[in-house]
Amino acid sequence: MNILEVSHVEKHYKRFQLRDVDMAMPQGCIMGLIGENGAGKSTLLKCILGLVRRDGGNITFRGEELNADTAQMEEIGVVFDTLPFHGQLTPAQVGKLHKGLYKNWDNARYLQNIKRFGLPEKEKIKGFSKGMLMKLGIAAALSHNARLLLLDEPTAGLDPIARDDLMDIFLEFVQDETHGILLSTHITADLERVADYVTFLHEGRVLFTRPKDDLRDEFRLVHCGEADFRKLREETGAIWRKQDTQYEVLLPDGAAAARRYPGCQFDRPTIDEIMLMYVKGGTNS
Repeated sequence: MNILEVSHVEKHYKRFQLRDVDMAMPQGCIMGLIGENGAGKSTLLKCILGLVRRDGGNITFRGEELNADTAQMEEIGVVFDTLPFHGQLTPAQVGKLHKGLYKNWDNARYLQNIKRFGLPEKEKIKGFSKGMLMKLGIAAALSHNARLLLLDEPTAGLDPIARDDLMDIFLEFVQDETHGILLSTHITADLERVADYVTFLHEGRVLFTRPKDDLRDEFRLVHCGEADFRKLREETGAIWRKQDTQYEVLLPDGAAAARRYPGCQFDRPTIDEIMLMYVKGGTNS
């Protein structure tokens, strides 16, 4: 069963359009949402949450149409890259506010999360670093029995150790196979570690949704000269760009192509390299 389905979603602004976005997210998984700045990641999250009115399409949560004014929203935890907490509040007071917002608010669990994240319970949050504020938001999102977490740059501003701790928490969350996490991030190293699927948005459109392991197992990146480039560019789905005197060629079916070109070096690309080639590379189409 899919915990979240986005079907033909549209959102039109004067200078930007979210166009015909389709995405299906199975239960028990972490899906990474990637794309350059302005690709539409935050707009898509806001459409899912009903924070902006979409101009077309449907969104379902656990098989039912999702609307902002339904009880389903109780089961969705949200953390954006900017948090709406007043600086004069303490984490303890933030918990009391959330208790009035969520019927299933678990304050004991919230206080445990605060302690786990090393946050001072009674200190005003105006003195918190960005990383501390993100931890506060995640502590709250994990404290009202949510089934789905929507996270927008949740590890921004965190040091590598704190990011690693959060990845462990996210993995724990989806061990219950009725849960799921949609994680929008520019830190693709986090996705290399924890994501099950990756959805790539570019200029308001979905370029692909694929299992993360497929990206590593099937895509190949080749650095080559002119002669090999002329052959490789004819491969199905090839994307390329010129770098000084050499070419970089990304092949979505590179594992098979490697057998046809034994003289070339085929490397496994990172998610960053795949995204860069799709955004800046050229194709035969």
